[in-house]
Amino acid sequence: MFISPALAQDAAGGAGSGFISFLPLVLIFVVFYFLLIRPQQKKMKAHREMVQALKRGDRVVTGGGIVGQVTRVTGDAEVQVEIAEGVRVSVMRGTITDILSRSEPADSGGGGNAASGPVSGPSNDQGKGGIINRLMGR
Repeated sequence: MFISPALAQDAAGGAGSGFISFLPLVLIFVVFYFLLIRPQQKKMKAHREMVQALKRGDRVVTGGGIVGQVTRVTGDAEVQVEIAEGVRVSVMRGTITDILSRSEPADSGGGGNAASGPVSGPSNDQGKGGIINRLMGR
């Protein structure tokens, strides 16, 4: 008399509803992975490769917006950058945000100029597809 028929039906049909209620959480995680996590990992990998490829003579921009030329690669964690005539500072490799121009390799005899222009980076991607391709890291 006090138990409604709706409660009795819910108790009998609860075996498959656990997976169905968990499915939206799985779909949200998949969307977050492809729209946020994967592009961020690609961006971090590209930055790490750029920083590891630093060499003497590269013109760089630091995280604080200071433009200078790499004068010495001190170790795995830091480089020495000349920001003005005779003014050299040590900066952490991770704070270098962009390479404006590459120095010419020492072993090239008279080939192409390696410092001909800016290295392609996030700011030079303007015409490469729509927002979805940029979000997906393509």
